[in-house]
Parts: sequence; C-alpha cells; structure tokens
Amino acid sequence: MSNSEENLKFECPRCSEQVWEQFYGPCGSCREDLRQIFVADLRDVEVGKFQPKMNVTPNAVATKE
Repeated sequence: MSNSEENLKFECPRCSEQVWEQFYGPCGSCREDLRQIFVADLRDVEVGKFQPKMNVTPNAVATKE
C-alpha cells in the first residue's frame, strides 16, 4: 500500500462481517459496543508518602565525630 488513506477489506474479527477500514481490527459498530462495555470509572487514588528503605548501615568513618 502506497497511500496511508487506502482502506482494507477484511472480515471483522469480532462479528465476522465484511468491512472496509483503514486498519485491521474490530469494525466501527464493534468498537462502539466495546467502548460501552468497558467504560472505566475515574476515581482518586491516594498514594502514601514514599519511605526509602535503609539497606546500608552507616560506616565507621561517616559516624566518627
């Protein structure tokens, strides 16, 4: 395909109808159905303050006064 606006003729993988679309995948009506089924609810997620883990013990030189 030399032109990116050319449509492909293929069978919709979801409903098995012949469709003309620019990209392979579900047809327009199946995409709308999927959008209705998988609607995501927006919600606020609280994240706790980051506490770095202390894996290293201070060496004697650093703690020497």
